[in-house]
Amino acid sequence: MTEEALTQLLHYRLIEKIGSGGMSDVWRALDTKLDREVALKLLPPSGAEWLILFKSEARTVAALNHPHIVTLYAIEEAAGRTFMTMELIRGRTLKSLIPETGLPFKDFFELAVPLADAVSAAHTRGVTHGDLKPANIMVNEAGSIKVLDFGLARVRPKTAPVVVERTSTFEIQLDGRITGTLVYMSPEHIQGRPLDERSDIFALGIIFYEMLSGRLPFQGETIPELMASILKDDPPSLAKRRPDLPRELPRLINRCLEKIQDRRLQTALDLKNELETLRREPESGPAPGPSSIAVLPFSDLSRAKDQDYFCEGIAEEIINTLNRLQGLKVAARTASFKYKSSPLDGREIGARLGVGTLLAGSVRKAGRRLRISVELTDVSSGDRIWTEQFDRELKDVFAIQEEIAQAIVKALELTLSPKERRALKQVATAHPQAYDYYLRGRNFFFQSRRRGMTYALQMFSRAIEFDPSYALTYAGIADCHSFMYMNIDRTDAHRQEADAASLKALELDPDLAEAHVARGVALSLSERNDEAEKAFETALRLNPQSFEASYFFARHRFVQGKTELALPLYDQASRIRPDDYQSPLLVAQIYDDLGRSEEARAMRLRGVKLVEDRLDLFPDDVRALYMGANGLVALGEREKGLAWARRARDVEPDEPMLLYNLACIHSLANEPEPALDCLEKAVEFGFSHRRWIERDSNLDALRALPRFAEILRRLDETTAHPS
Repeated sequence: MTEEALTQLLHYRLIEKIGSGGMSDVWRALDTKLDREVALKLLPPSGAEWLILFKSEARTVAALNHPHIVTLYAIEEAAGRTFMTMELIRGRTLKSLIPETGLPFKDFFELAVPLADAVSAAHTRGVTHGDLKPANIMVNEAGSIKVLDFGLARVRPKTAPVVVERTSTFEIQLDGRITGTLVYMSPEHIQGRPLDERSDIFALGIIFYEMLSGRLPFQGETIPELMASILKDDPPSLAKRRPDLPRELPRLINRCLEKIQDRRLQTALDLKNELETLRREPESGPAPGPSSIAVLPFSDLSRAKDQDYFCEGIAEEIINTLNRLQGLKVAARTASFKYKSSPLDGREIGARLGVGTLLAGSVRKAGRRLRISVELTDVSSGDRIWTEQFDRELKDVFAIQEEIAQAIVKALELTLSPKERRALKQVATAHPQAYDYYLRGRNFFFQSRRRGMTYALQMFSRAIEFDPSYALTYAGIADCHSFMYMNIDRTDAHRQEADAASLKALELDPDLAEAHVARGVALSLSERNDEAEKAFETALRLNPQSFEASYFFARHRFVQGKTELALPLYDQASRIRPDDYQSPLLVAQIYDDLGRSEEARAMRLRGVKLVEDRLDLFPDDVRALYMGANGLVALGEREKGLAWARRARDVEPDEPMLLYNLACIHSLANEPEPALDCLEKAVEFGFSHRRWIERDSNLDALRALPRFAEILRRLDETTAHPS
């Protein structure tokens, strides 16, 4: 029977053909059993192997159940043909709604956010679309989007013939392996490499670019030219095409269009969250000039190559100074410092960090002499904006830092308030020796382990000998004692030292955000919860870009049982420090506790990927290993997770915080006895954070066991201060 002669398939009466493609025709049809109109997609005759794969994929897609994904009703057979029925959408394709000059950005967000949400929902169920394009996206009469053909476009028979159909959008199939619409394909799709979620993100980047500009980012008169453009060309500047857009929106879309998958935005959930953040602040508009910056760790040019702590410290101080300027976005220390000694060029580093400018420099320190060379470059063009070399005495290091900050302000044409101008001139200490010891202490503190904290305290104490009024050093001392109390040795001595040092830091500098963070943590340890919240809020008011303020405020709220209030703070911490693996992994557990399993899985996948990135640089990072192990076990990758846990224990076998987290990992892996062994040793070696144990759902499998109750009883007997 020819398609022209078809009028009825089972209980479906075909009314009119409403669409046609290389692999199927779509009809408006009446389901006579249910008396409703449906879309009926009539598939070509196919082999048995392909039908088995197709039906398996269809079952997955049918279970998606998302308001912005078209509902698949059934897949059936009649008259020797296979067809599927689905929700009939009355409206227009997104393609037909895009004007030549692009959509107003407010209209863009109304469509882009639900589109990213739909793709994210499918990805959490393991479904990748593979053929996202505006023609596959319907906008119904109410203005709501519906994504069509989810997960089906990529399923094709292995033995299909080579077909190249030349249309305005180059619909192609090559060898049965590469299928879809070429202008929306990712580089890996064109090259015949495996597709994953990030391939859909590339397609979304193209769609969003087209929605905003009315043009495609990659062009070509022929198929080979178009392929070459997708593989090699940078898209024309969207910011120049649409100067009315919020500044960060073109950069977000460029991150979706990275050629290499690992450099691309990694999840559709991240994309949706970024879009929602920008939608809430569209009225801010574009800022004049490239008002975002990353400061790389300065290179050590000294002969002995023993000044890394000093070089990194100078860069960190410049970051801290620039963070006080409201009109400037500054990449987080950890985000930019991971590119230390990177072979990548400045343009690529800047693009990965999502900034418009990059500051790099070098330091040569010899005795009392100091030479600092700096260079500010424009990321998009690679042009040098400003360069300078300072040959001074060591005592002039603070003046040099101020001059660098002032030069950046001038180069980026920033307008400063009187308070910000004063902030640029403020120095934490006038004593070079105190500054040197402070930088050494910070270097040890970032090791996040017992030995590092011990050395950090020694360095901070030496700094105070040179400058007793150095507020940052007292904040550092408070942070060390708080870390020891929370993770290693929960005694009153550490809690009291943290309390006294944080008070001293505030007394010396009431406007120092770091002092308020240190104070908030110390107050939290003493369960002075309302005061702790006020301290964290003040820190965020003084420095909204403080990762520590957001992160520790979130932890504080979690311990208080305010899990839903902790979520936005963890989210803010992740935005400030995108490479931080801790926040997404901790958020995943909160989502699990709230019954939001799909979101938990997405966050764990993101967190584990960030851990893997961290371990590539620092293979023995104990915290990354055990937090990643927890995420892997929760995702069902039990053996890999337990292997990571063993690696962590080999590095620090007696670290209390590690032992506690190993207890959580073994509990999640359904190994109660090893879990209890680790929990017992954690308590024995100093972990006594009872409130955290009470809140931690990772340990739920142990709570009914008599040995767990005995561990808590012994903990109560030995704890000097209630937790």
